Amino acid sequence: MTLITAGALVAAQSTTAVAASGAHPAPMANPYNPQTGHTYRHGVIPTRTETTEMRAWAKTHSAATTGPETLSYGGGIDGIGVLSGHAKVYLVFYGTQWGTKTTASNGDAAFSKDPDKAAGAAQQMFKGIGTNGEKWSADLTQWCDGPNVKAGATSCPSNAAFIPYQTGGVLSGVWYDNSKAEPTNATGHQLGVEAVAAAAHFGNKTAAANRDAYYIILSPHGTDPDGYQNPSTGYCAWHDYNGDTTLTGGPVSSPYGDIAFSNQPYNMDLGASCGVGFINSPGTLDGYTMTLGHEWHEMMSDKNPAGGWTNNTGSSYNGEENSDECAWLNPGTAGGAANIKFGSFGTFAEQASWSNDTNSCAISHAILH
Repeated sequence: MTLITAGALVAAQSTTAVAASGAHPAPMANPYNPQTGHTYRHGVIPTRTETTEMRAWAKTHSAATTGPETLSYGGGIDGIGVLSGHAKVYLVFYGTQWGTKTTASNGDAAFSKDPDKAAGAAQQMFKGIGTNGEKWSADLTQWCDGPNVKAGATSCPSNAAFIPYQTGGVLSGVWYDNSKAEPTNATGHQLGVEAVAAAAHFGNKTAAANRDAYYIILSPHGTDPDGYQNPSTGYCAWHDYNGDTTLTGGPVSSPYGDIAFSNQPYNMDLGASCGVGFINSPGTLDGYTMTLGHEWHEMMSDKNPAGGWTNNTGSSYNGEENSDECAWLNPGTAGGAANIKFGSFGTFAEQASWSNDTNSCAISHAILH
């Protein structure tokens, strides 16, 4: 006779009951996903090596109950599911390690310790979204929130609050916070504190002012925010909101309502692992603009994670957001990454995002709203 603990017995009985009822058991976490054990890393972008390992593991651990990549609505957190207005994107250059700030001829902020000229690319990209009739961002117009959208829905009713096409760019402000150096290994909590400070800096001091706001915390060259360079659990970027209780260091208090933010490392420091040369040659900023676009797409469709649109199918994609499902698809393949022209603001490497209504990774999509 084999003795088992009471806890193991309960687990065994629970598994038997699930099997008997036909219900779907909770999916096993992919051990190669950098969000495993770090649940606050919403929309985390694995390195290319980790992506390969994740997909190999997933092939033998899939149990989808619907289409494996279908996203469903999480019901909202604090009444927020998506960013259903015109986005206000704020770029926060965090820490004195960015060096001396100057102003480029096009009005962009430039920094003496930005060897790859990431600052200018970020500013031009967000100025360019919604210009030149670009359709890369238009897949967002299928997502929605509001009281008429039921939790678990996989499409939106006509009376929902839809994300509108982001005509005319989304960049609303740039701040160089050189009041102190960024910690070498900033925690999720510290990054969230910086986002709340940015809200105050830009005068967004009410929940209403922050309903459509998004703060990108851009770390300087040579730093390692939230251990993104860890060879075992590293990643390229993630997004979250201040109220997430799983943030390293704990949630961040905000007197200004919920604050959506992202952790954008200077991920060129990881080279090809975070996308250098993924589309172009030398393509130094390919991965940087792809990860900026990835997290922006996910924030738009899942502003307070995971109250928006995420994968709840029980498949190998379970828990992922729209851009996660299409990360690191090779250029020239179906749904693969591509260069996107944003009018006079330039051409940028971007990736596709999952689209329920076309059942595909959409690098281009019709404008619906």
